[in-house]
Amino acid sequence: MNAAEQANSIEFANKIATVVRLFKGTFPDLRADLKPWANDQDTRALVDPDSIDLGFHFPGLSRLFQCRSLLVQIRFHTDSETLVQRVIGVEVAGFDHRGKQWSLSTIHQWSFTGAVVPDNTVGNRLKDCCRKVFEVFN
Repeated sequence: MNAAEQANSIEFANKIATVVRLFKGTFPDLRADLKPWANDQDTRALVDPDSIDLGFHFPGLSRLFQCRSLLVQIRFHTDSETLVQRVIGVEVAGFDHRGKQWSLSTIHQWSFTGAVVPDNTVGNRLKDCCRKVFEVFN
């Protein structure tokens, strides 16, 4: 679900803003997009209500990232007994004009998959951002 729609409390909005600052602090060229999903019926049918989705865009094609845009999905699980919401994973995908080029999931192997993958240096910095997302929310 779009991050802008999930900011339903001051505390949660601050955490979303912290994640944006985290990514922009690590990769200063990025421009944040708190509404990466279109607001149409078909798109809404695909959106996970237990996630926060953020888009980040480079000013052009990033050769190090092998993409122009990043879609970051922070996935949550709510404990049915305590009603505590915790991050269970972060998924990042890199897109260019041809579509999705690569993905990274912290739920599985923490490895990049796809037709092309980011340079090791920026890939490791991206993984570090994902680790810090867990710290922000958990």
